[in-house]
Amino acid sequence: MKVILIFFAAHWYLSLFFQTFFLHRYAAHKAFTMNKFTEKIFFVLTWIFQGSNYLSPFGYGVMHRMHHAFADTENDPHSPKYDETIWKMMWKTKTIYSDIANKRIPLETRFTEGVPQWEEFDKFARSWPSRLFWGSVYVTVYLVFANVWWLWLLLPIQFLMSPVHGAIINWFAHKYGYRNFAVGDTSKNFLPVDFLMMGESYHNNHHKYGSRANFGGIRWHELDPTYVVIKLLDRLNVIQIVKQNQVRLESVRKAA
Repeated sequence: MKVILIFFAAHWYLSLFFQTFFLHRYAAHKAFTMNKFTEKIFFVLTWIFQGSNYLSPFGYGVMHRMHHAFADTENDPHSPKYDETIWKMMWKTKTIYSDIANKRIPLETRFTEGVPQWEEFDKFARSWPSRLFWGSVYVTVYLVFANVWWLWLLLPIQFLMSPVHGAIINWFAHKYGYRNFAVGDTSKNFLPVDFLMMGESYHNNHHKYGSRANFGGIRWHELDPTYVVIKLLDRLNVIQIVKQNQVRLESVRKAA
């Protein structure tokens, strides 16, 4: 039982870390920079730790910029204000993300500029053989170590880890929580101490300062675990935190 719980927790937090660190703060917001070789390493690490839930940095980055530009309007890719249920919102999100990642729709330059792309790797990492491979790894771990029936209830979450993470923030952090800032949308800080989402739940802070590397830090209790790692990587010169961000989504909103 312990092995499955550790495996699930490790998958939850490692998958979430690469989503918030690489896809969100880097691909969408350019809160820090890295060289192209390091960028490709993070592409591969994102594939390993997101596994069957791998999200394209290009698809995620572009869609997230659209979310900031159109937050809680009819053009928002995911808004509880315009989608009656969480299931409808997530299906809409999936559809828009797939259209962006597969480049089936025209995209404005303001949403695509500077978003990292590695098309050959993305095509492989998002392929069904890749997803089935990781799915088989998860099932094998459960077959070997799941010694009580209820542990199998965790497996569907592992198959859908990235959508689950997205749903928590895009639905609940626009409905429940507290606000530090009056912004032009319904974003809230879902948790006062973010033990669950590695800083992502400080959503109101993030909507106020979109390109800020630290999502917390407004109140004393708002510790952002991902920012601690970002500071460490910056000191090790793996990445460089951008002081005056090249991509400022507050300006993108005004240009919309």
